[in-house]
Amino acid sequence: MLEIKNLFYKYPDGHEALKGVNFSLNDGEKIALVGANGSGKSTLLLSIAGALKVQKGKIFTDNKKIALIFQNPDDQLLMPSVIEDVAFNLVAEGMKISQAHEIAEKILSSLGISHLASRPPHKLSGGEKRMVTFAGILASEPDILLLDEPTANLDPKARRKVINFLRESDKTILLATHDLDMALDICTRAIILSNGIVSSEGELPELFTDEKILEANGLELPLRYQGVECQKNLGNEEKIS
Repeated sequence: MLEIKNLFYKYPDGHEALKGVNFSLNDGEKIALVGANGSGKSTLLLSIAGALKVQKGKIFTDNKKIALIFQNPDDQLLMPSVIEDVAFNLVAEGMKISQAHEIAEKILSSLGISHLASRPPHKLSGGEKRMVTFAGILASEPDILLLDEPTANLDPKARRKVINFLRESDKTILLATHDLDMALDICTRAIILSNGIVSSEGELPELFTDEKILEANGLELPLRYQGVECQKNLGNEEKIS
């Protein structure tokens, strides 16, 4: 289990990004973390991952191994070739290069991207880069995946591939996103951050169909429900006329 208790974080410029965040993530759960820009999502992920030092509050990880996947894949792809990148953490931990590459090859194969092994990461497409970052993270066998906008700037085909991968994964996942439709495809519960606090949380899809809650937090209905809402409004107009 991952448990966050009364977490605060203030940046050096005085901006209070987190103002007492509380929630828990059970083993095997996939939770969406949503909210308008500036609500504190990225700061929360960085705090959980240990990239930002906790200033006030507690983060209980139950000795789980946590991995953060950044919004921009280029922030994580640093080696000359894909195979070296995927094997990087294993080699850094002391594993022999040949053994690390063997593990990396198996992971790339399981993701259907073994053909990218010798390619330079900077020459891959956005979707390919994203899948390689998943491969690199999986090589270190984390218990919990923290993801910051994993489908940002991806074309529809690449977006669907990422969604399928995350939906089928057996990892515990905390997914920060503006893409509520993607969250519905992957997650069973959602947390809404607003101005540095948890303003609402609940089961999906119920939470994402509550227009009052979404509007109060600067969010809109997922696209799949907007058409339904338009049909309802049209039906009401016809009744009035």
